[in-house]
Parts: sequence; structure tokens; C-alpha cells
Amino acid sequence: MADTQTQANPATALQEDGSPERLQIDTIRTLSMDAVSTAKSGHIGTPMALAPVGHTLWTKFLRTDPSTPDWPNRDRFVLSVGHASMLLYALLHLAGVEEIDRDGKKSGAPAVSLDDIKAFRQLGSKTPGHPEYRHTTGVETTTGPLGAGCGNSVGMAIAERWLAARYNRDGFKLFDHDVYVFSGDGDMMEGVASEAASLAGHLKLSNLCWVYDSNHVSIEGGTDLAFDEDVGKRFEAYGWHVLHVDDANDCAAMAAALDSFKACDDKPTFIVVKSIIGYGSSIQGTAKAHGEGMTLDDIANTKKAYGWDPEAKFLVPDGVKEGFHKAVADRGTPLREAWDEMRARYADAYPELSKELDALLTSQLPEGWDADIPTFDADAKGMASRDAGGKVMNAIAAKVPWLVGGSADLAPSTKTLIDNGGSFQADSYGARNLHFGVREHGMGAVVNGMALSYLRSYSATFLVFSDYMRPPIRLGALMELGATYVFTHDSIGVGEDGPTHQPIEQVISLRAIPGLDTIRPADANETAWAWKAAMQSGNHPTALILSRQALPTIDRSKYASAEGLMQGGYVLADSPETDCAPQVILIATGSEVSLALEAHDKLVAQGVASRVVSLPSWHRYESQDEAYKESVLPKAVTARLAIEMGSEIGWDRYVGTHGKTITMSTFGASAPIAKLQDKFGFTVDHVVKVATEMVNAAK
Repeated sequence: MADTQTQANPATALQEDGSPERLQIDTIRTLSMDAVSTAKSGHIGTPMALAPVGHTLWTKFLRTDPSTPDWPNRDRFVLSVGHASMLLYALLHLAGVEEIDRDGKKSGAPAVSLDDIKAFRQLGSKTPGHPEYRHTTGVETTTGPLGAGCGNSVGMAIAERWLAARYNRDGFKLFDHDVYVFSGDGDMMEGVASEAASLAGHLKLSNLCWVYDSNHVSIEGGTDLAFDEDVGKRFEAYGWHVLHVDDANDCAAMAAALDSFKACDDKPTFIVVKSIIGYGSSIQGTAKAHGEGMTLDDIANTKKAYGWDPEAKFLVPDGVKEGFHKAVADRGTPLREAWDEMRARYADAYPELSKELDALLTSQLPEGWDADIPTFDADAKGMASRDAGGKVMNAIAAKVPWLVGGSADLAPSTKTLIDNGGSFQADSYGARNLHFGVREHGMGAVVNGMALSYLRSYSATFLVFSDYMRPPIRLGALMELGATYVFTHDSIGVGEDGPTHQPIEQVISLRAIPGLDTIRPADANETAWAWKAAMQSGNHPTALILSRQALPTIDRSKYASAEGLMQGGYVLADSPETDCAPQVILIATGSEVSLALEAHDKLVAQGVASRVVSLPSWHRYESQDEAYKESVLPKAVTARLAIEMGSEIGWDRYVGTHGKTITMSTFGASAPIAKLQDKFGFTVDHVVKVATEMVNAAK
């Protein structure tokens, strides 16, 4: 088994040969050992194993400018094995990457200083346990959950192909960058990586290169405990160009493999690299090198085996950083400078495209982007919010060309096809409709990768399947991405499809994700405002929760404007006696808002001072000041009734200890929607009954 691997490493193989390259490689290894040892936490084995591979890629191939790490046409490097974060931090440090603040300006500090490495995994440091986008300059995506970075990289590669197809012109190759990924056995076991790899092979993304660190070791022991397939053959079946490097320390072989990737123009490349985890230490090739630290004696002995001073700590020998930085900058800086000059000429040659590109690269929306968003007349029959969403999305897409996305084989049902947008395929990279296939987890990861590469990306599927893509939604929120996740078929209103397809706990599950704006609009006009909110939110993702069944289009001449959605919650209807406080407040979202309005009218006719509050976005409502919240939900009014075809969990925040809910505490059932509404209490009479009881109890 790999857990007991004892590949011998002769002293001559470990000992420094005096070359600058080998000194740089061993600096990466020793910095990683010292950082993990000081933190008493972290993964030490993979940085030691992959240091030569990382060195080869960064010093000989990666096109990036340390002085301008946000250069749009830079190659992307994704460390999908995020637990090996010290490898990335050491590379960023030695490359001399300069820090860019959240406003896109240089701070004057290095992206990762030696002091940052000494503070590895400590509170407030720039070197957290797993790399975090926006937190550390040079980190292209937040990786931690295995497979996520692999999925993101496919989105990045798709984005490059789309950008090239739209903006490149003869003599102006603005976009031609590549995406490199370091992955491991865990990535290859996770389904999301397989979903993304299958899609990448279908799309023939030849700008994508995954380096697979095949060390055959996992936390529990050898990977053959659960994983013994030929991964290379699997990727050949996916349609990838598969190469093998038998020794991670063979830099010449690694360089030859990367040359082969660069020469391949019709499929993505998968390089299988055999490595020894914890290379050079007494625990090399064992599970201990995966999740356990090395003892101080073992670190000293390993350094001694490398030919280093065993007592030296966080040592960066003279010339190491300068040499590594020079190798990266001498290639990347001239390329970036030439790109800047070409970009200036492009503005003269193609002024309209250049203006569009400026907006895209600076996360701005074009002037008049929302001018053609429709408004919807009052209509008792109305339309499904998925239908309204499709109309609104297409009005936006006509003005925002970089709104690009697709569905997990459900576009006809989710209404998320861009009219005349074409299908994004290997022969049509400029198209705007992606077909993700039945790959919800992969879709979410890919959409995040597209958002990381300037596109206003969106995905779409049924709400119940949000469970399959929750991990990338969570990571999208953590990264503050402006992606939009569209979910339709939002409740027991799905009807005859039954409980397997009727979401109950999914909305509250999404609301629980910090930074995710989950919006469940009440009608077509709230849906229009929901899409506006999503497009204006460049620093957090949005989940749009839309219905399959028709929703009445609310008469806004009688009730409040749908623009109230922008505050998250608003008073939609009040009793005629506006000078007195309401006796009962009906709070609802989505399809239940029209139900609340009908109940409200009956209550008012019975002399009850009723109020209806539409609360489509808890995220937005919670950001309002206390005065606004008091104006919507006065504390003095304790008779509050929440109505939602979903879980009751969380509604106590708004109904209080004296309030009640008409919600779901069980799964649904297979039946026509009217039968389900009657069974579970979502009827006007039941709402009026419960509200009246609350008013009487309050008296």
C-alpha cells in the first residue's frame, strides 16, 4: 500500500547541487516545513512533494507580472489542493508579487511577506489555512473543499474563450491566457471535478491544464483503500490530452509535459505526476505526511539531508528571491507592457468594443442597461415568476453582452435561454448559452469560475436541486462574487411531481449562507426588481427563487410599488385607517403574497386593521436601519402571521414569540396544487381564521 511507501532517496538526490533552481525549490520546501511547524497546524507533505513542479511552472511557463497581478490576460494558477496552501504562499513570496487592495490599488506591500509566512494560519494573517480570494493578492479562487478549484478552472477557461471570441481582432490578441491547476487524489475522487472535467473535454478547452499530483496517499492511508482506478484512462475517455511524468523532481520532464500542453490546440491537458508526499523526510510516502506535522528533530534531519543548516528557520538564502522573481518578471512584465500598449491601440481601432471592455473589466454596467426591463400590468391570472424572469433576463442580456450562463439541462423549464444567444460549444465560443448537462455541482463551480474572470455569469435549475450545488453557492458567497443562481419550481406548487421535487427546507438553507442575497419575488414586477438587484450586486451572489405556477400580477396602483423589494421587505398593503397601528401583520414571500392580500381584504372587510408585508429578501431587509424596520414591522404589533410554503425555521425572527406561521413542517405530496394548498393550510379562509384568532387573543 502507498501508506507504507519507502521509495529510497539517495543522499545525492536530496543534497543541494548548488544550482539556483535547486536552492529555490528547497526554499519552498523549508519555508513550508517551518510555517506548519510554527503554526502547529497545516499540511506539510504536498508542498514538499510539488515544490519542483511549482517551480518549473512559475519560472518557465506562467505568464504573469508580479508588479501587476490583476493584469487581465495573465495566466491563472489554481491550487485546487487548497490544504497545501503553503506551496502557493511560498511561490507568491518568492515571485515578489505586489499587493493590491480591495479598491484595486497597490498598497506598497508584498502580497505575501516573510512575516506573513511566519504568521501562517494565525488570526488576521494574509496566509490562512486555505487560500482565500480577495484576502490574499495572487490567490485566484478560494479553494478548500476538494474539487472546487478544478470546477472553477473550467469556468475560467470558458471565460477566456468567450472573451477572446468577442474582443480579439486581427492584430489584437487581447485574450489568450491559459489556466493551470494543481490537483490531487482527493480532487479526483470528488464528483464535482469529474463533472467539470467531462464538460471541459466536451468543449475542447485547450487552454486548460490540470496537473494531477498522484502520490497515492490520503488521510486514512493509502488511496488503494478506496481508490485504485486508472485516472489517466478516465481522462482520456473525457477527451483530454493525457501525459505522464514519473518523478515530480524531474524538472526537465515536467517542462516537456508543459511544452506538450502548449502545443495541443484541440483538447484540455491532464498531466499525471508521480510524487512522494513529504519528500526527503522520515515520514515521506505515508499518511502522516498528509495531515500530521513533522517533529522538530525530523525537520532538522530533513534540512540536513537537503544540505541545509538544520538550525536555520524561515531561511531564504541570498539570491533565491531575486532569482525567482527575475525568472517570473522577465517573462511576464514585457508581456503585460506589450498588452497595455496593444490595449491603447485597440481603443483607437475599436472604440465601441473598447468602451464595452472597460465596463466589463471594471465591473460596471453599461449606460442604460436596465432601460428595456419590462413592467407588467395588473393581471389576476398573471404569470409564473420563472416566465417573468426569462423576459427580464433577456431585456438585460440585450444590453449587457457579458451576461453569460446556462442551465443544468433545464433551460426550457427555467426560462433562462438568452434569445439569439447561440449555444456555447467548441466551434462557437462566442455564444452565450451554456449547456451544463445534468451536473448541478459542476455547474455552480464553473459559474463561479466565470465570475472570477469578469463575466456576469448565471446558472439555473430547480430549487430542490440547490442541494447538489450548495458547496459552490457557499464559496461564491465567501468570495463575494457577483454570480446569479436562478432556482425555479420553488414550492409545493410543483404539484404532481411530488415530495421528491417539492422544496421545503431549501429556501431557509440558502438564507442561512452569509452574504448570499436570497430573493423570492411575489409577482412579475418584483421579479423585475429582483433581477435589477442581482445585476447591481457585484460584491455578493444572488439566488433568485422563482415559481412554476402562475402568480397574479399585483395591482400597483392599489398597492405599494414593487421597488420596495430593494429594501428587502416593505409594506405592500395597509388598512384604510392608516392613522392607527395595524392589529395584525401578514408577512409573506413569493406566491403566498397574493394569498396574504386576499386574506387582508377579507380581514379589512370584517373591520380588522390588517397589514401585508412582502419580505422577498431577508438579506436586504436586515441591512436596513432600525427606523425603517420599525416602520414596516412595529414592535408594538405582536400579532404577526408568516405565510410561506417552506420551512418554518427562521420565521420567529419576524413573527416574535407571540406570532404564528403557516408554513411546512413535513414534506409535501403528489397532487394537484389546489389539493395541496387545501391540505397544508395555504387558503384564504385558513389565513383569515388564524389571523382572527391572533387578533382576538391580543385583545
